[in-house]
Amino acid sequence: MKYMKCLFVCLLSVFFCEVSVHAQSQSKKTKTSSFYKLSFTALDGKKVNFSGFKGKKVLIVNTASKCGHTPQYAELQTLSEQYKDKLVVIGFPSNDFGKQEPGSNEEIAAFCRQNYGVTFLLMEKSSVKGDEKNAVYQWLTDSAKNGWNTEEPTWNFCKYLVDARGNLLKFYPSKVKPLSEDITGAL
Repeated sequence: MKYMKCLFVCLLSVFFCEVSVHAQSQSKKTKTSSFYKLSFTALDGKKVNFSGFKGKKVLIVNTASKCGHTPQYAELQTLSEQYKDKLVVIGFPSNDFGKQEPGSNEEIAAFCRQNYGVTFLLMEKSSVKGDEKNAVYQWLTDSAKNGWNTEEPTWNFCKYLVDARGNLLKFYPSKVKPLSEDITGAL
């Protein structure tokens, strides 16, 4: 009986030690900054506070007007309309890949509106990779901030999905179209 008691205490100690180690390793995966503390300036010059997106999923896409993936603007607009009650689509025009977004903020807005009927949120033209990347993309690509991801956009029209609680869920490369099952299934 004494042996069984000792064995039980030892097993219990090992169990709690394992739980503690697991909890410590999990805490290293938690994010250190909130998506909802971010803000950015829209193409119209107005500051957008991301705290206003609480309770909705957010799809963030780096966009360009002169890219082979530019027709994805149409699918992004459709996605924005179809899922407007639970999704916010945000485009971040960038000239980082192949200099395929040479226009000014005004030219980008006109191009998107005239060619694709874009009404979803478009931010000011900015950098989304490297040392010059904007604060939103710093959050999206720094695991210490977002909890797990370090992948920068590899080309125009890469996508990041944030859940309704502000957690980064998924990264999608350019080839994944906005209306694909990969994305719509996650909404």
